[in-house]
Amino acid sequence: MDKAKPTGTPDGTVPDATGDSHGTAAEPGGSATAPDAPTSPGADAATPPRPVGLTKADPAAEPWETAAPTVPGQAEEAAVPPATEPPATVPAPRAGGAPDAVVPAQQQAPAERPRPLHAPDPYSTPPYGEPGPWAPAPPVQRPVPTPAHGTYLPPGTPAHGTPVPPVPEAGPAQGGEWGRYDPWAAPGALVAESGGGPGERRRERRAGRGRLVGAALVLALVAGAVGGYVGMRLERHGGLGTVELEQTSGQAGERAPDSVAGIAARTLPGVVTLHVSGGDGGALGTGFVLDGRGHILTNHHVVESAEGDGSIRVTFNGGETARARLVGGDPGYDLAVVKVSGVSGLTPLPLGDSDDVRVGDPVVAIGAPFDLANTVTSGIISAKERPITAGGEKGDGTDISYVDALQTDAPINPGNSGGPLVDERARVIGINSAIHAAGGPARQDDSAGSVGLGFAIPVNQAKRVAEELINHGRATHPVIGVTLDMGYEGEGAKVGGEAAGGGPAVTPGGPADRTDIAAGDVITEVDGVPVASGEELIIKIRSHRPGDRLALTVERDGESRRVTLELGSSDPS
Repeated sequence: MDKAKPTGTPDGTVPDATGDSHGTAAEPGGSATAPDAPTSPGADAATPPRPVGLTKADPAAEPWETAAPTVPGQAEEAAVPPATEPPATVPAPRAGGAPDAVVPAQQQAPAERPRPLHAPDPYSTPPYGEPGPWAPAPPVQRPVPTPAHGTYLPPGTPAHGTPVPPVPEAGPAQGGEWGRYDPWAAPGALVAESGGGPGERRRERRAGRGRLVGAALVLALVAGAVGGYVGMRLERHGGLGTVELEQTSGQAGERAPDSVAGIAARTLPGVVTLHVSGGDGGALGTGFVLDGRGHILTNHHVVESAEGDGSIRVTFNGGETARARLVGGDPGYDLAVVKVSGVSGLTPLPLGDSDDVRVGDPVVAIGAPFDLANTVTSGIISAKERPITAGGEKGDGTDISYVDALQTDAPINPGNSGGPLVDERARVIGINSAIHAAGGPARQDDSAGSVGLGFAIPVNQAKRVAEELINHGRATHPVIGVTLDMGYEGEGAKVGGEAAGGGPAVTPGGPADRTDIAAGDVITEVDGVPVASGEELIIKIRSHRPGDRLALTVERDGESRRVTLELGSSDPS
């Protein structure tokens, strides 16, 4: 039987932990192995041979197992230890070529941790295995010890040349991530320990930031949508809930009697709307009840088309209608009276005194402008004794009305003709008759609409004419008994040279004749009020009753004198 000799190198030397050859291994007794030393069964039994090999460089590795005692006849098998059992001793390095000294395993110093092959980086480049400032550093490979050639390997041992996985160190690593860095460890060990390389961690951080940014964008979109909806609700409805409008409860009560509402409430029941049809066409106007017998006062130009075979339909405030007949009318005053029969419950309107009206007094006009019945407007008295003329469509002057009118800014439109103009006590002080048009004052059925200049016949004059029309069917006109020169362009009213038909200009025995007024005289004042034309003189006279006394200022040959006369009467029929 050959003597037991470690194998693995041609000359019998065994490499140490660093890979250098130091000669043959020493026996447990401390001397070099003798190749020719006999072995005896007793010696083998007493002192089992220990395998010669390398001491593990890793202090945390498992302790070497003690070889089992050999039996005679099995010395060769016992002399060859398993490849996984390390030697109990480590040969000391030789000094100057001296034989190796055997150091017991219990006395040797702890092995130091292997140091990296590279010196520290003065530029603070990341440790190897991490990307540097210019290019990734190559991985550092740790030499892996393998059993000597010819060593017996139990079944399941990796084949020759197969790298043995490193054994992790015992105890916790110090110094953080780079404190765990081992340049001799297999590539990827640090990555496995730290849960991923820096590149992976950066990717995870970027992914986390991306998810955070995405969540922030979604949150911003949702917040914007919610804020927009809330803003829309606040801007349109003032809140997020349903809109409920506040409303005062209870009744407001009665209006003040002198308010427009109070005046209208007392006046409307006595106002009617007139629809007239006849041979000359139709007309629309307003009227008001004079008495309980059914007499209604309106303008003559409203009902003149009903003369003859025409018809008049009256509509009351409550919607009731009735037929009416024409009692009488006077175009010079532009007033007429119609009467309804078989109607009960009429509401006559009280009549006021137009002589007591002052400029600026509040007034209310009621009528049916453009057939809008029961329309109420309000204003003030803008002027008094405003001389106006209206009509004259016939050309002979018989249809011209001369009115010393009340002027108001209460809106008056076509359809208001014949309606009442009432004061703050709901008393009638005028009959709405005309409005100002482009060419001058005109009847309301001849104009497009109000411009704030309305005219009403004073109720004092209307009362006398209405009474005469009801009692006699016609009205009388006050006169002074002269014929005027309507073409005179100077100041005042000039008495003409002769009457129509060639008669004298001054009626013999008339009021003017009795005061020595002659043809060619010019009347400049009436009761101290200047007159500018013949129309104004007629209007001033028509504003009085027959029998009234007037003071006139008359000029003749440049001299003025004052005369007083009593108005006469003329029957227009």
